[in-house]
Amino acid sequence: AFFLKNRLKVIYKRYNFNQFTKAEHDLGRSIFERDDNNKTSNYDSYKITNTDYNDAMFYETVSVVPNTPYRATCKIKTENVESLKENTDSGAHMCIADTVEKSDNVTGTSEWKEVTFYFNSKNRTSVDVGFRLGGYEDECKGTAWFSDLKIEAGVGDQSNTWNFLCLLFNNIDVNINKDGTTKNIKLGLTQTDKEDIKTCISRFQTSMPEMSNGKIKIKYDLVETNEPITTLSYDEENGYYVSAYDVKNILAPYIAKGKYDHIFIVFRTGNINQRGAIPVNDWIGLGYMEYRNIGFSNIRLPDDENSYIYKYNKQNNFPEEVFIHEFLHTLERNAEEYGEERPALHDYTTYGYTSQPYVSLKQWYADYMNKNIKTNSEKIGLPEDIYTKKPTKGEDFTYTHELKAFKEPQNFIEELHNILDRVKVLFLTIKNNIEQQEGMNYKNESI
Repeated sequence: AFFLKNRLKVIYKRYNFNQFTKAEHDLGRSIFERDDNNKTSNYDSYKITNTDYNDAMFYETVSVVPNTPYRATCKIKTENVESLKENTDSGAHMCIADTVEKSDNVTGTSEWKEVTFYFNSKNRTSVDVGFRLGGYEDECKGTAWFSDLKIEAGVGDQSNTWNFLCLLFNNIDVNINKDGTTKNIKLGLTQTDKEDIKTCISRFQTSMPEMSNGKIKIKYDLVETNEPITTLSYDEENGYYVSAYDVKNILAPYIAKGKYDHIFIVFRTGNINQRGAIPVNDWIGLGYMEYRNIGFSNIRLPDDENSYIYKYNKQNNFPEEVFIHEFLHTLERNAEEYGEERPALHDYTTYGYTSQPYVSLKQWYADYMNKNIKTNSEKIGLPEDIYTKKPTKGEDFTYTHELKAFKEPQNFIEELHNILDRVKVLFLTIKNNIEQQEGMNYKNESI
């Protein structure tokens, strides 16, 4: 009896996942366990082993307060973790299930590393916070351990001042596939390019407050880097572009500062004097992206450095347009994720706006920012409160409140309640399945 009791205790400890739910993309390829040998506290770590490429996680549904910053932390250890695809945002990490919101990854074989995941609840009242081995668009194999799990609520910065990083890549050295042949593109920014961008970002700082009637203020750092861009991403709609993951190692120290609310990266992929380069005849700016909860935009230099696109002159009184346009895509995205009504930024013709000589779509942007687009019944545009809904950063956690989520039972009574809660969830799940299958109408009774 003593042996059986201890054996059951060992089994219970190994497969007791408290309030966490197990999930995997391909059933049977992942093993979920508690590990008493690999841990960083008194509590057994959570262990996922992907025996083949898979996307697997433990997750817990966490109640949150809308428009509140949160910080989740844990320590992660890995063994032989590798991704199925090359250069993707996958590995062992924390995330919100069914979104691209996530922390940095731990890959390969590593000892315990502390990982931090910042997110904002936006308009949500609950989120599924996961500890994952895999990725939103990729799969991994190997083993990962998660320990010291913790989640805290902070107090968001309600100011309307946004901090921007404008990062100039002096060099690009990439291989692309063109017409079935691999070609190398090696280009750099000219001094003229740099002067043009310096003018544009300075005008962006002035124009945004003026056009928004003071609803937003801009600060920025203009930084050059000699580290080259060595990979490009590709999709059918946009062709070749630079995803944040293409330059993740270069961005890492800037993101670690916890200072920036948006990142512009500036680079050159085309040159009229170099055959085989990527011509800039489709887009010069690309936005609506984010990386580690920070807005992220591409700014491409034109093929001809004598182009007036980024020059302030008699042909162009609005050279900062691409910076304004791409940042407004981030505000457009934020409004959507907060559940706020707003028109699509590209729908200007729907409301009667056209590009004007010298200033392009400046009036459209101003009306968009000030919710001054006239319709038959009302005026529409960005909601004013979107200018204070900035990315979550470390400075939001000077004062914190730790949530009860991820807490391990502290005594026998708590552990018993935990077991009963999980039995209740299991019973309700079975009951709901029976009702759906047999069309029965049971009353919802408490257990």
